[in-house]
Amino acid sequence: MSLALILACLWVVAATCVAMLPMRLQYFLGVTLLLAALVLIAVIFVQHGAMLGAIALFGFVSMFRRPLRHFWRRAWGMPADDGPDAEKAK
Repeated sequence: MSLALILACLWVVAATCVAMLPMRLQYFLGVTLLLAALVLIAVIFVQHGAMLGAIALFGFVSMFRRPLRHFWRRAWGMPADDGPDAEKAK
């Protein structure tokens, strides 16, 4: 197994540990993991090809789907979706 795949496995463990932290502690570590994942996925694409790179990208998107949706909506000028409880609070 290559170093990139070992680091990807460790990234998953780190992301799982960060998800168990209280929300106030997740922001800095979450952004750090978000940026590190992009570099790691690019390395996997280069070293192992499109199939493993696509699997890594799919896993990344599935773990960060809510923050990515938030950034996407904000980038296109739409109101940020605050989740399923947003409608109940209004």
